[in-house]
Amino acid sequence: MRRIAAIAVCSLLLAAGDARAGEIGHYNGGFLNLRDFFVPAEPGFYAAIYNFYYTTDRLNDKHGDKIDTVIANPSPGPGPGLNVPVSLDVNLDLYALSPAVIWEPDVNVLGGRYAFLVAPTFANASVEAALDIGSRIGRDADNASFNVGDMLVQPLWLGWSWKHFDVSAAYGFYAAVGKYDTKTRTLPLIGTVTTEDPDNIGYGFWTHQVQGSAAWYPFDHKGTAVVGAITYEHNESKEDFDLQPGDVVTLNWGISQYIPLTGDQHLLLEIGPAGWDGWQTSDDRGSDAANDNRDRAHAAGGQIGLSYVPWHLATNFHGFYEYATEDRFQGTVLGVSVAKKF
Repeated sequence: MRRIAAIAVCSLLLAAGDARAGEIGHYNGGFLNLRDFFVPAEPGFYAAIYNFYYTTDRLNDKHGDKIDTVIANPSPGPGPGLNVPVSLDVNLDLYALSPAVIWEPDVNVLGGRYAFLVAPTFANASVEAALDIGSRIGRDADNASFNVGDMLVQPLWLGWSWKHFDVSAAYGFYAAVGKYDTKTRTLPLIGTVTTEDPDNIGYGFWTHQVQGSAAWYPFDHKGTAVVGAITYEHNESKEDFDLQPGDVVTLNWGISQYIPLTGDQHLLLEIGPAGWDGWQTSDDRGSDAANDNRDRAHAAGGQIGLSYVPWHLATNFHGFYEYATEDRFQGTVLGVSVAKKF
């Protein structure tokens, strides 16, 4: 989700030349709660609403340093070209809403529980950015839009449980159904370029996702869970560009602790640290690839929530701070979710 709003700023950087940031995959390590990686324990229909907020004023280069200036070049052609310093100032705020529906029939596949998940996305990308070439030219963007984003469909989701362990494996894909348009224009001192529309919400490419997760329960009651999940993304070609974003691996980690708040253990507090680490494992490919840098991101924080067992109802809040990111934005993540079994 984080990259949804980044499109508007990256459109400006595309016009600025070689300093632009690379593409980022669909999966966001700060979206799910720790126990959301696993097939629910009981068959039935489940619904959840995820609210995601991301804010930043920092875009990092391949060394993890904040980008304050980029070098603008004209479009390819004869002659030495221009190397014009361009100051960059960015403030990005993103809100995303994703309703998710899970269906778990009472069947076993390969000895495990089976579930199907679908999660459309709707997002508001509010971007304020400015590229300024001294006092000669400037390009400002002040954009806010709410529209449809790309959709996750997970047709294969399997889960196995033992006394002290849970394991899940899943395959899903992100369908490029979100709002996505491009335009070709001529910019002073830069030339003719094709860029994404600043109000895009979709990414313009499909992604295949494979995910494996495991939880260790030190005690028989499973109130304490040490969780790890690995997600691998393979991205397809981007619409209207000769560009295939590189593959990405993300590791989610954390500890989830339930604490009974009532004697009958109907009301449970959930609390624990959590975070993720992500690495681009292959270069962006194609003549429109921005650079040969591979982005990475790290984040740490935690989550807190309440579950009311008789109603099969849970709500969670989590927050993360990103650090040591390279070739991408670095900011703060906040999320609130509500889930219920019907």
